[in-house]
Amino acid sequence: MQASIKRPTLIKIVCILGFIWIVFSFPSVFSPAIKKMGDWYPALFGLIVATSFISYIGVWHMKRWGVHLFIIIFFLKETLLVLVNDVNYIGIAFSFFFLFTMLRFYKRMDLNL
Repeated sequence: MQASIKRPTLIKIVCILGFIWIVFSFPSVFSPAIKKMGDWYPALFGLIVATSFISYIGVWHMKRWGVHLFIIIFFLKETLLVLVNDVNYIGIAFSFFFLFTMLRFYKRMDLNL
């Protein structure tokens, strides 16, 4: 039986900030501004928010799949924002910081589910 991996403080901070971002982002999925961006956009944005939440859960539990999922969602989200001409450079900077932090502790994370 494998001992659990101790979660670094920086990972705790990143995950808590990520969870807070999710809490404030989820209600916007149903906002009129999001609906105006297209019929498909609210569903795709909701999927991105939900998958981001799942990735933060994986990182919180020090699982490598959480980092993999975060990377996939990061590029999907940024591609989508470029397509709808809604690029947020502050959001990109935070995401890069989060990604850098996750990759810094990647080798200490567990391979198993």
